[in-house]
Amino acid sequence: METKAESIEDYLDQLPTERKEAVLRIRETILANLPAGYEEALSYGTIGYVVPHSLYPAGYHCDPKLPLPFMSLASQKNYVALYHMGLYANPELLNWFIEEYPRHSSVRLDMGKSCIRFKKVDAIPYALIGKLAGKMSTDQWISLYESQYRK
Repeated sequence: METKAESIEDYLDQLPTERKEAVLRIRETILANLPAGYEEALSYGTIGYVVPHSLYPAGYHCDPKLPLPFMSLASQKNYVALYHMGLYANPELLNWFIEEYPRHSSVRLDMGKSCIRFKKVDAIPYALIGKLAGKMSTDQWISLYESQYRK
């Protein structure tokens, strides 16, 4: 879903009614569980959770002017999406998530490399999202990122 939002509040105001409650609840869940150091910011037109330049001055290797992305939350055309770069970069975390998912949702896991798609907003596993959000500190994410992406 293309957005012209200039702030998180603006992004939330533009959400379709049928998804707004779910996105707000996921956002609250992430904020309640995210380790210290991450910041919430509008990132790539979505709600992003990033490692700020104050903690990681090098920034994102694709564009060092941007802070290092970690998680994002978006309302796409047909689903709510949660992007978690740690799932893409850490096979152990990915395996944990895949094993845990059926214990938290009766809907089949729909996932890409770092994207978890929720097509049924009434089946979103909020508790699992909270656990996932809290699994990686900024130091752990920076170390993993540098080991795999920084040259």
